[in-house]
Amino acid sequence: MRLGVLDVGSNTVHLLVVDAHPGARPLPAYSHKAELRLAELLDERGAISEDGVERLVATVLEALQVAEDKGVESVLPFATSAVREATNGDEVLRRVAAETAVELQVLAGEDEARLTFLAARRWLGWSAGRLLVLDIGGGSLEIAYGLDEDPDVAVSLPLGAGRLTAGDLPGDPPDSEDVRTLRRRVRAEIAKVVSEFTRFGTPDRVVGTSKTFRQLARIAGAARSAEGLYVQRELTRKKLEEWVPRLGSMSAQERVTLPGVSEGRSRQLLAGALVAEAAMDLFGVETLEICPWALREGVILRRLDHLP
Repeated sequence: MRLGVLDVGSNTVHLLVVDAHPGARPLPAYSHKAELRLAELLDERGAISEDGVERLVATVLEALQVAEDKGVESVLPFATSAVREATNGDEVLRRVAAETAVELQVLAGEDEARLTFLAARRWLGWSAGRLLVLDIGGGSLEIAYGLDEDPDVAVSLPLGAGRLTAGDLPGDPPDSEDVRTLRRRVRAEIAKVVSEFTRFGTPDRVVGTSKTFRQLARIAGAARSAEGLYVQRELTRKKLEEWVPRLGSMSAQERVTLPGVSEGRSRQLLAGALVAEAAMDLFGVETLEICPWALREGVILRRLDHLP
């Protein structure tokens, strides 16, 4: 069957069309994205602005048309932290449902972490042993650990690259004191949950998913996306520590010139790097692998698991 996953994230609204059936890996057929950066469209009350809601509705309608054009049988629509934590989130959901007939399922942060973990486990297989999975989104950081397909522990922290950039790094390039302040806050937040994971022992493999980790790995020397999904890509803490101060001294436009960095994500890259560096340091990770599957694939896999 041809499925569509409509992911209303903190950075993008992404429709991923896949051909899938139980027992087989989902095969990507088409990808349609629109960068809304909802995490940066919050007003002083923490609500998504009227302009943001209108743009979201228009983007969902556009995605539905694309899904129809591509022959999608069923669309799985969900929203993550930007809508989940907006003070007017319920109103936004009602507007989207009324104007598009799409009822977005709002995923809890822990569910995001669990579904992303499932995707990483299926990609790497059982031989990967105990997995620690890190995912940096636009609105939140998800961390999960376990030996099976359902992790032993999963948490979500409000440390997304878009959220932190909008709230803590207003300058371009950012003020050095703002960077230091954010660095301290990020590390304090992550440190609160480290013991929940370390009591389960040292992971056999550490995996990073999401665009942020892929871009950081690319600027640190990993293979280009054009070389395919199956090329092994890694990010070392040593290389990341070298890049963080360099990113902090660059403007968003200067970061766009780096390999693999898109214009839409360039402003957020420093905040994402600070989160990645803190997580790798506090969890004692020297090297992590980049996994091409993440939350969207986890949603698809869970749906396939429940088909008769």
